[in-house]
Amino acid sequence: MAPPSARSETSSLLQFVVSPKDQGQRLDQFLAARTEYSRARLSRWLKAGQVLVNDQYRPASYRVRNGDRVQLKVPPPEASPLAPEPLPLDILYEDQDLILLNKPAGLVVHPAPGHRGGTLLNALLAYFPELAGVGDLSRPGLVHRLDKDTSGVLVVAKTSGAHANLVRQFQTREVEKLYLALVWGWFDQPVGTIDREVGRHPTQRQKMSAHSRRGRSAVTHWRVLREYPGPLTLVELSPKTGRTHQLRVHLAALGHPVLGDATYGGGAARLKKSPFLEGLRPLVSRQLLHAHILRVNHPRNNSRLSAEAPLPQDFAAVLEYLEKLE
Repeated sequence: MAPPSARSETSSLLQFVVSPKDQGQRLDQFLAARTEYSRARLSRWLKAGQVLVNDQYRPASYRVRNGDRVQLKVPPPEASPLAPEPLPLDILYEDQDLILLNKPAGLVVHPAPGHRGGTLLNALLAYFPELAGVGDLSRPGLVHRLDKDTSGVLVVAKTSGAHANLVRQFQTREVEKLYLALVWGWFDQPVGTIDREVGRHPTQRQKMSAHSRRGRSAVTHWRVLREYPGPLTLVELSPKTGRTHQLRVHLAALGHPVLGDATYGGGAARLKKSPFLEGLRPLVSRQLLHAHILRVNHPRNNSRLSAEAPLPQDFAAVLEYLEKLE
């Protein structure tokens, strides 16, 4: 029996015919390639019976066949559960399709347990209410995220078409991300690559680990920019994958945790072991990791967009202190 359909009196109807080259694709993949909607949203509509193949309900796993007639009923926009909040935004670039902004450290990107409000998404909905209908209902407009205490460039889609395009770019690794991090220790060589799986920590479920039983492939390229007393090193990082906490976990696994990152062994408590770094303690209140540059292909005309977030004041203050030590 087909699951109940959502109300359709104000729905729009999209129709497709499967061609020979599309035969064998999963139904959800077929629809994702032909519409501007996210896989998550399509999955909900498939479960709700909003998709028919030859006038019959089919699950997401159905393999489409040449000549199949696929109908998708797009329901009216759902009300967002998020409340708009007029918080300040540091916008680096904006047009009709996307926003590139500079997220400050300490700001949570989207609501989660313990952070129901005061997030970047709450601020974005106050600035651009139409965002509520873009992408996933619980995280409208988002195609990636930064940790609460990581600062820097973030891209947000303003339309469903831009959202689908940017999601694909992240999946196919067309997006270029460059980070700056101040880490413990000096490196033996000027450049290198960390190729280690990252997954949930086997015992501490709030952490990630490079020793997970179910890790996923993760690759990070690094380059030394400058060495400081401590020993501390400023490095540029270029992640080729986007696993949760990837950079922090990879650097810790390499023996160079990020300064200020108490979760992965780089906390400010380590400064107590270096008397001449004592003056840094009041300056380090979070992990010194900054998303410096983000480059994407524009979803409308495919031109390359590049946004750069200046080094935040707290990070710059630490580097200035270290330069005086030298």
